[in-house]
Amino acid sequence: MYQLYYYPLNASMAPHLILEELKADFTLVTVDRKNNAQKSADYLALNPAGRIPTLVAGDLTIFESPAICIHLAESHPTANLIPAIGDKNRALFFQWMMYLTNTVQAELMVYFYPEKHTTNIENITHIIAAQERRVTDMFALLDSELQHKDFLVGDSISACDYFLFMLAVWADELKKPPLAFKHLSQYLRKLAKRDAVIKVCKKECLSLTDYQ
Repeated sequence: MYQLYYYPLNASMAPHLILEELKADFTLVTVDRKNNAQKSADYLALNPAGRIPTLVAGDLTIFESPAICIHLAESHPTANLIPAIGDKNRALFFQWMMYLTNTVQAELMVYFYPEKHTTNIENITHIIAAQERRVTDMFALLDSELQHKDFLVGDSISACDYFLFMLAVWADELKKPPLAFKHLSQYLRKLAKRDAVIKVCKKECLSLTDYQ
């Protein structure tokens, strides 16, 4: 049995999607982010970084969303959510997972929390504008990559696809959101039809109307 410490539409969404895809035995434990519960003593005992999510699997406790996604994929090899060792697509899996988390997600965090990246409040609007351009260019790259593909890596869904779906949800209010790109929107709409996505979005109160 897994326990996923989560908050709706937070970085816990990708692990939540993977747990549903795996049809794993898991429970959700809400961390009340609105009340800063991720900084509570009890939560910090599990995750000293004080961030969401955290996964508890028996005597193993792990944090950081991509690390949880990779761990779950590795722990359930028959689900093929990560290419096997020796598969040429394995390197591409790590390439895209690192791009999604170290580049796209990191730049989105600057866009959402510009006040953490300046000591001059007058710079905030300029940071937001610059970041929106940067993130839009990143989704344009992903759109190009998906031109002739159903999935980001290989011929079947992987943890990368669920991670990208989460980031696309976050970016839906950009001037040019992910659904405004031809190939990326087709890809996202196909993902939105999967049972795992439907179940998670229902639990996390996200409407999929725009993806239909």
